[in-house]
Amino acid sequence: LCLCPSPLIYVLGIMSNHWLTVVSLCLFVCLPVCRVRLEAFSDNSGKLQLSLQEIIDWLTAKDEELSEQLPIGGDVGAVQHQREFHQVFMEDVKSRGPFIYSVLESAQAFLTQHPFQEPEETLPDGKEVSPRKRILNVSRSVWKQANVTSDLWEKLTARCVDRHRHMERTLERLLQTQAAMEELAMALEQAEGVRDAWEPVGDLFIDSLQDHIDATKLFKEELTQVKEGMKHINDLVHELAISDVHLSMDNSRSLEHLNSRWKLLQASIEERLKQLQDAHRDFGPGSQHFLSSSVQIPWERAVSPNKVPYYINHQAQTTCWDHPKMTELYQVLADLNNIKFSAYRTAMKLRRVQKALRLDLLRLVSVVDVFREQDLQHGEHVMDVVEMIHALTGLYERLEEERRAIVVNIPLCVDMCLNWLLNVYDSGRNGKMRVLSFKTGLVSLCNADVQEKYKYLFRQVSGPGGLTDQRYLTMLLYEAIQIPRQLGEVAAFGGSNVEPSVRSCFRMAPGKPAIEVSHFLEWMSLEPQSVVWLAVLQRVAVAESAKHQAKCYICKQCPIKGFRYRSLKQFNVDICQTCFLTGRTTKGKKQLQYPIMEYYTPTTSGEKMRDFAKTLKNKFRSKQYFSKHPQRGYLPVQSVLEAESSDTLAEMENQNCSFFTDSLSPDESLDEDQYLLRHSSPGTLDQDSPSGQQMLLAHLDCQDKDELQRTLARLENENRVLQGEWRRLKWRHEEAAAAPQLTEGGEGVPGSPTEGQQDEELLAEARVLRQHKTRLETRMQILEDHNKQLESQLHRLRELLLQPKDDSEANGSEPSSLSSPVSGGGRQGDGPSRETTDTEAAGELLRQMFPNIRSCLVWVPVLLANIPLRAIPVICQMNRDSNQARSHWWVASSKRFLLDY
Repeated sequence: LCLCPSPLIYVLGIMSNHWLTVVSLCLFVCLPVCRVRLEAFSDNSGKLQLSLQEIIDWLTAKDEELSEQLPIGGDVGAVQHQREFHQVFMEDVKSRGPFIYSVLESAQAFLTQHPFQEPEETLPDGKEVSPRKRILNVSRSVWKQANVTSDLWEKLTARCVDRHRHMERTLERLLQTQAAMEELAMALEQAEGVRDAWEPVGDLFIDSLQDHIDATKLFKEELTQVKEGMKHINDLVHELAISDVHLSMDNSRSLEHLNSRWKLLQASIEERLKQLQDAHRDFGPGSQHFLSSSVQIPWERAVSPNKVPYYINHQAQTTCWDHPKMTELYQVLADLNNIKFSAYRTAMKLRRVQKALRLDLLRLVSVVDVFREQDLQHGEHVMDVVEMIHALTGLYERLEEERRAIVVNIPLCVDMCLNWLLNVYDSGRNGKMRVLSFKTGLVSLCNADVQEKYKYLFRQVSGPGGLTDQRYLTMLLYEAIQIPRQLGEVAAFGGSNVEPSVRSCFRMAPGKPAIEVSHFLEWMSLEPQSVVWLAVLQRVAVAESAKHQAKCYICKQCPIKGFRYRSLKQFNVDICQTCFLTGRTTKGKKQLQYPIMEYYTPTTSGEKMRDFAKTLKNKFRSKQYFSKHPQRGYLPVQSVLEAESSDTLAEMENQNCSFFTDSLSPDESLDEDQYLLRHSSPGTLDQDSPSGQQMLLAHLDCQDKDELQRTLARLENENRVLQGEWRRLKWRHEEAAAAPQLTEGGEGVPGSPTEGQQDEELLAEARVLRQHKTRLETRMQILEDHNKQLESQLHRLRELLLQPKDDSEANGSEPSSLSSPVSGGGRQGDGPSRETTDTEAAGELLRQMFPNIRSCLVWVPVLLANIPLRAIPVICQMNRDSNQARSHWWVASSKRFLLDY
């Protein structure tokens, strides 16, 4: 103690020695116990880990064994064998399940007793691991092995279940496929037996061809089940291939053999049907089966008992008279309803119809030759549908021979053309049509000069001497007017009553009961209102290929294609056909109200100079001048329906078996603003002719008040005639209104054998009377309007006749020359000039009197001196001669080009 530096340090040394002694004693006592526990833990964990690893190895081997069972066989025997082997495999796996579950439960209990939270640590080499960390590492290893065992077990059991289900489905489909193949083989064998029993087509009787065709079609329909069975088998095989199951070699060969037999059977049926149809078309009477290819699925062409075709839509389960392509064509025609000019609207619609029917490729010479070959010479002969088809087939076969570079679908063209002709001339589908109707429709739309068309059509109604009377001309014009009627444009061309047009044509040969072809051509050159659309159609066809080196004033199109319209009031104003015909204008400006020249061919230098001179002259004319000098480019006709012609028209409709159809486009014949429109053709120039005006003015000097008085008397007589006509129509209207009531009130005797027939006749008569009633009401309304106009305008005309006489007596003017200047007071000092002015004023009033009557009062004194009022219209054809037939001046208005009645 004396050596220690301090007593405190001594005490601490003693305590340290005692602590080491205590620790040594503890280790000596506890170390054997820990060693025993650690050894027991190692034994338990080792057995558990060994069991888990054994299970893992077994599950891995079974998974590989299950994978080796693929692929599944392609026939029933192989799949059944594989299914039995798989059932043994599943029983083995199932028997191992309790042991696996017990080991997993032991692992779960072990992990519950020895949990671990710390992550696994990597110790450096040579460092001894403590017992505690050793226990944690063992627990972590057991946990990993248990997870792997659980995942492998779930995966193996799931794969076993899926494999079992897959085999069951595959076996079921293979059984279905095998049964279907056996059933299909039997059906094909029976069908092949029927096919082998067929007689050669050449050995069949012609009368039995249709029966064999029907039997073959029925046989084809009966094979629909075979077709569906074949499709079902192929679908099953496809589903098996998707699931990685391929048929065996035997099954594949059997299936391929069935497919080849079915294809051969189908080909033999189609060939048989084709041979029968060809034989029936070539040798069978009234055959139309070659036209069946004109429609595509789901459409089918069928024939009614009277040989009229109709069309069945199997998808929509509907039927209709119109060909599907014709229906599409009518929908396309509706796009042209925005054209404001009726003649051009009709012509452009007909141009589309002409192209759709390929009639624009048919020459008139070919058409005439086919008519001669088919012996279609008598215009009043009635054709049936079979004769029409034969004629149309000959036409399109001739077209195919002449135009070899163009592909012509003959069945489609024949069917479409027949459909159009029936729509125009036999809308009631009675299956009958006059030869004249057939010729008129085809000639009007064929590719020929319009003058040649006029000549040929006139020859169809002329006698041996080249003359025709009013009856036959009425028939021709009636057939022609049916073409725009079918398009819903008949009102713009004078309606279906062609009697006024016939009388207008016979004015070319006054006093003669018949006219020659020269008279008819002269009248047609004036482009009469009822057939003006035919001349416009010719110009539309020519204008399609025309290209003008000018820019449109409205839409700025350059160059202008088609029609070109040049203003004769303003310089350098050209309009394309789209802007002009649809009434399009520039922003903020109204439509043109001045003379316009129409060109349907490129202009020449002479025409440009002529237009320049006309434009320069019109620059000094006011708007009132053009409104006071209206002209038309067609010859108008009266629109008042006359009772005398009703019987003739009714007879025509009965003979032609046609009824009025609904309009395809709205009636837009009432036009608004007035254009002075002229058209020009190449090679001719229209020149001013003042001599014509001088002659007219000189003729005015010869007129006096007596002529105007006679005109007044004729107008009064016209008024009386109209009043009588109105009373007669009113009586017929009342009679027609009472007729349906009498028809409905009558009852037949019960039990009579003819009761049903009488009822049908009464109903048919009632329908006819109702239709007639509607027509009478329309005619009565027209006559009432005209009667009111005549009553008010006759009164104005009397006042005008009395006024010049009073002025002349009061002023006492002296006669002077017609060209004497006006005095400073603004009064003319000559009586004859005053009378001429008054006569012109009366003429101007007459121009305003009849806005609804299709007449054109260009020079009223000439009218009053030479023709009665009912002989109106007259048109002033100035500067026109035979050498300038292709260049004629005419007037059209944007809103009053063709008036409706």
